Amino acid sequence: MPTPPAKPIGVLFMAYGGPESLDEIAGYLSDIRHGRPTTTAVLDEITNNYRMIGGKSPIMGLTKAQIDGAMAHLNPPGEPERFKAYLGMRHWAPWIEETVGQMLDDGIEQAVAIVLAPHFSSMSIAKYQAKVKAGLELYRGDIEFSYVDAYFDADLLIDAFAARVREGIEAFPEEEQDEVHVVLSAHSLPVRILREGDPYQDQLWTTARLIAERAGLREDQWSWSYQSEGRSPEPWLGPQLEDHVPTLQDERGIDKVVSLAIGFVSDHVEILFDIDIEAQKAAKERGMTLVRPPSLNDDPRFVRLIAELVEGQAAEAGWIASDVRAASAGAPTMPMPEGTTSPV
Repeated sequence: MPTPPAKPIGVLFMAYGGPESLDEIAGYLSDIRHGRPTTTAVLDEITNNYRMIGGKSPIMGLTKAQIDGAMAHLNPPGEPERFKAYLGMRHWAPWIEETVGQMLDDGIEQAVAIVLAPHFSSMSIAKYQAKVKAGLELYRGDIEFSYVDAYFDADLLIDAFAARVREGIEAFPEEEQDEVHVVLSAHSLPVRILREGDPYQDQLWTTARLIAERAGLREDQWSWSYQSEGRSPEPWLGPQLEDHVPTLQDERGIDKVVSLAIGFVSDHVEILFDIDIEAQKAAKERGMTLVRPPSLNDDPRFVRLIAELVEGQAAEAGWIASDVRAASAGAPTMPMPEGTTSPV
């Protein structure tokens, strides 16, 4: 059995990042665009989007709350400190590379790295992991990192999302709840990822099936959509949420919708603007009622899952005893809803 580590094991929590004020948006967009110039029109549009959700991204505070919740499980009161938490953002401060430098300064020798996003893609999780390696190269140091790649079928994740689905449905009068249609969604990526064999869409659809089953949805009671597609000219995965919602009414007569983003674990502009404003507008223009239940944020099930994933990864690396509960047990899958195209 592994002996307790002489030094705490580092835990590098990573998230996308977001501007803390309207003045930071230009720099934020520049980082996302790898220094390519942003047109005035796009900058004004994005700035207005953030203005409409309160003038900044809430992701920093929410991510810290998630970390605090996970660390309360990882380092119980009165016990020796086994883990030390660090936060790195992909596109804003604190930058992942600089956080890795801080970990080196602190003498961290072993660390678990986990992205606060459940689904792996070469265009998402892999980019975070590349930044960790870039940080080690930049600061010429060595930390043994063990990476949590994905947790899209984790039982606690499915349970938390299914509870949100039920919460959304229960926002309607009891006599109307059987008529409510649930739309599950995630951030779109370019269609080319399918040709490249990227697992992103398969993982998303597995999560969706498990949530629908856990929430007790009929096959015809839910559907899939993407959202927040990028501005590049190449085709992106669809259908887009603001287009899909009106189509539900046109083709199936649905006018009561619960919209839940399952590719995100906390509120940010892709939820507060793209769903609460854009998709909500599309629904209202048709006389439809759209309800968005709360994001996971610091839901107790989610923060416990993150802690269990970290413990499990550290145990797999041989740094702690492997007596932790499995965090990724899923449930049997179910078919995609009628009319949904299978993954390419």
